[in-house]
Order: sequence, then structure tokens, then C-alpha cells
Amino acid sequence: MQNPFIDEFFIVIDVESAGPNPGNYALSSIGACTLNQTRETFYIELIPDSELFTDEALRISNFSMEYLKENGIDSKEAMQKFSDWVSGICPENASPVFVAFNAPYDWMFVNEYFHRYKIANPFGYKALDIKAFYMGKHGVSWKDTSFKNVAERYLDSKSIEHHALQDAIDTADMFQRMLEDN
Repeated sequence: MQNPFIDEFFIVIDVESAGPNPGNYALSSIGACTLNQTRETFYIELIPDSELFTDEALRISNFSMEYLKENGIDSKEAMQKFSDWVSGICPENASPVFVAFNAPYDWMFVNEYFHRYKIANPFGYKALDIKAFYMGKHGVSWKDTSFKNVAERYLDSKSIEHHALQDAIDTADMFQRMLEDN
């Protein structure tokens, strides 16, 4: 059987943020990895470009605004580095595909930041959502697409750590197993 993904290059992405939407809250970190066997990775923490945060978001990510202000990278520079990384790893005749577990959340932050800092989004306006893929593949309801449920089947019940790079790697492993599952 011919590989149906020959013109596509899957990059699995996870983000952490200071709150639920990029219009009000800062993007804290981006983790990404390729789906191919070499698992090339990218990780960056950003200086907050907003002072707003929710206690829940910071508790989940284990970041503080002070830590990010001291250790993060300027947001525009961070997004340029991410764009350059995507361009550098994507094969010449392939299109990068943004893949995430609950892709609408991660994509909205990444897309907003590319636009905010006037950097072309290398993924365009599309993202592949692993939750929706799982729902279609297994004919289950939306409530059955929680990370816990999907991880039971494809990730030996591992839970997410809320570290953007580690979560991207774990999600890539999960998605790879899902693609190989006949």
C-alpha cells in the first residue's frame, strides 16, 4: 500500500499558557517533535507578553510569571526560532502538519502568536486533532476521547506531565501507535 502521507510532515505540538485564551493570557512554552523515527525536538519558554494569569494555569504548568520573565525568550524571537525550526526539519516537498491532542487549544495560541508578531504560520490555518482522529477511528463519543481514555489504549495509561516538550513526545508516541493500529 502506498503511503498516503507522502506530501505531509507531521509535527506534534504541545503548549503551556498562563490562561485559557491567547487574547488575554501569555503563551508560556512550546514543545514540538517530529513524528518520524528520529524524533527531532524543539522546546522554548517565552517571556510573558501579558501580566494576566490564572492560578490554575500556573499550577498546572508549574511555571511562575517571575520565572518566565527571568528565563524566557522574547516572544517574537521565540516564534521566529520555532518557525525556523519547522522550516529546517520539514522535507523540501512536504507540508508541515500541526498535530496535537486537543489541537484547537494549542493551535489557537501558536497561530495567534505567529500573527501577533507578524511571522508567517508555517502550518497555515489547519491542525490535525488527535481527539477527533481517535473518535472517528474508533466510533466513540466525544466524552470518550479524554487523554486518560486514549492513553489507556495507546500509551500504557501514562498521564501527561504538563511539560510542553515531554507532552509533545508522549503525544507523538500515542499518535504513532494509533496510526499503526489496524
